[in-house]
Amino acid sequence: LLLVNEDRHRVLDTKQCPHPSSASSQSPHMASLLPLLSLLFLLSLSPASTSIVEQACNATRFPESCTSSLAKSPSVPPDVTPTDVVLAAISVSAQNLKRVQSMVRSILNASPPNANRTNIANICIQILGYSEQRLARTADALPQGRIKDARAWGGAALLYQNDCFGGLSFVNTTKQVDDTMRFITSLTQLTSNAISMLASYERFGNDTFKWAPPQTERDGYWGDDAVAGGGAQGGTFKGCFPSDSSVPNAKVCKDGGNGCYHTVQEAVNAAPDNGRERFVIYIKEGVYDETVRIPFEKTNVVFLGDGMGKTIITGSLNVGLLGLNTYNTPTVAVAGDGFMAKRLTIENSAGPGAQQAVAFMSDSDLSMLEEVELLGHQDTLYAHGLRQFYKSCRIAGTVDFIFGNAAAVFQDCLIIVRPRQLNPEMGETNTVTAHGRTDPAQSTGYVFQNCLVNGTADYMALYRQNPAVHNNYLGRPWKEYSRTVFIRCNLGELIRPEGWLPWREDFALKTLFYGEFQSTGPGGDPAVRVAWSNQIPAAHVGVYAAPSFIQWIPMRACRSRPSLAPAPAPSRAPEGFPIPNGGPGRSAMLAAAAWAAASTAHLMWVLFV
Repeated sequence: LLLVNEDRHRVLDTKQCPHPSSASSQSPHMASLLPLLSLLFLLSLSPASTSIVEQACNATRFPESCTSSLAKSPSVPPDVTPTDVVLAAISVSAQNLKRVQSMVRSILNASPPNANRTNIANICIQILGYSEQRLARTADALPQGRIKDARAWGGAALLYQNDCFGGLSFVNTTKQVDDTMRFITSLTQLTSNAISMLASYERFGNDTFKWAPPQTERDGYWGDDAVAGGGAQGGTFKGCFPSDSSVPNAKVCKDGGNGCYHTVQEAVNAAPDNGRERFVIYIKEGVYDETVRIPFEKTNVVFLGDGMGKTIITGSLNVGLLGLNTYNTPTVAVAGDGFMAKRLTIENSAGPGAQQAVAFMSDSDLSMLEEVELLGHQDTLYAHGLRQFYKSCRIAGTVDFIFGNAAAVFQDCLIIVRPRQLNPEMGETNTVTAHGRTDPAQSTGYVFQNCLVNGTADYMALYRQNPAVHNNYLGRPWKEYSRTVFIRCNLGELIRPEGWLPWREDFALKTLFYGEFQSTGPGGDPAVRVAWSNQIPAAHVGVYAAPSFIQWIPMRACRSRPSLAPAPAPSRAPEGFPIPNGGPGRSAMLAAAAWAAASTAHLMWVLFV
């Protein structure tokens, strides 16, 4: 049994066209001039500056485009410092991004007769705006020594540029679109150069003689700050929910009375733009059938509900609807930084036959979800970009149901496989994750700590009837530098002994990093894992702790606003896996799986440090 082609509607997909870094956007005449331009540029600098620029560019994946672009940049002073070179590379990327934005607007203006091209152009305009914002913040963070932040934001800028390229590849039926894609090719190389320099700067500081192209675990490089997590190079964020007991900033309830908003979106719209304080929205128990969008400028928004299975936000958008792709389908999509949510359910109810249908999508930096239930089938959670933390959540789906290119840590979560097809007894192949890192200098990846991977009661009943036709894997590589690790996780019997699945043939098998540390349970035996996965050495496992990986220190002592919702009922469930409090209905399908596994999951209370 084979996986269906899940990618034909994804904006990010570039598997049917060259990756931006693999094609050339330059004419032969221009290409012949590059060495001369680079030579003239280097001759114009002092000997020391020439050495710094050469060493910095040699530390990138595209050194020729690096030196030629800096040769044309007014941002490089005669006596250049390593910081100057990095800032100049960021500036070059930002300037070229402006031209791409103009080219995409021209596509949009020419697109009214073509609904798909218009949709993609609109998405490109939005996400290229995100890229512009992230590049600007990268340039601001570097002189302040906030290297971790700079790397996170610079990597996200590249993500959005690749997104636009991938989206345009599906509507590339005109010379105008083709020319734009070719220019995006050169843009992504320039942005890659900038984030490669940031990676070397973080690792070697001002000693550009040591700078080298970015390395990953597959090269034997595990990072240098497994304990400190960045400390002086940008610090860490101490994350917790609002601890005061004051009334929320906004309330949402079905009847709309007593000062309540009728919809969640209305409450989001009421939040101030670029808010520095938490804007807490209490969502009263009920089913809210709507799509919710939290735009880039709505920062520090907090959703607090009455419990998983009680407060439910539901939608059913999917790629089967005319003019929609994966990016359009989330029930809840967040772009504003600092988003938090607790004690609620978000679902996409499109069903197992709808293909891609996202429940929750996040581009929110330093965001946190705790005790949140995410329900869907294919592509349930689009952990798209930047730094995200998931604590004691339940995530259910089928194919690639946790995917994207974020740096995300999942701690004490319940990861659940559901029946996939309309005739599920026929069998299927499911993958829990599909991480999409495209560049080794991006500090992204998925980390699962103390999680339980199992199936719903319905799925496990089907599985045990005929295990041979029900194949489940921890992940597969969506993009070339995919990175996913499982740390002290309990893996149910449904996980295949090989553990991991190729995307196609040998794609990414030499560049991805898939690792495990002390996996337990019937699916956790490392003896017959695929040769291209790894058992993480104990000396390096600290690299994947939240303070190091996403610069996040979870504050367990913080008190959630006790006046907003009743506390969950006490139970004897293992710590980190609270008893489902939604009663029958959406949460009930997960309850059986959670309690069936509880006898083998008693060790999961151990906190990962």
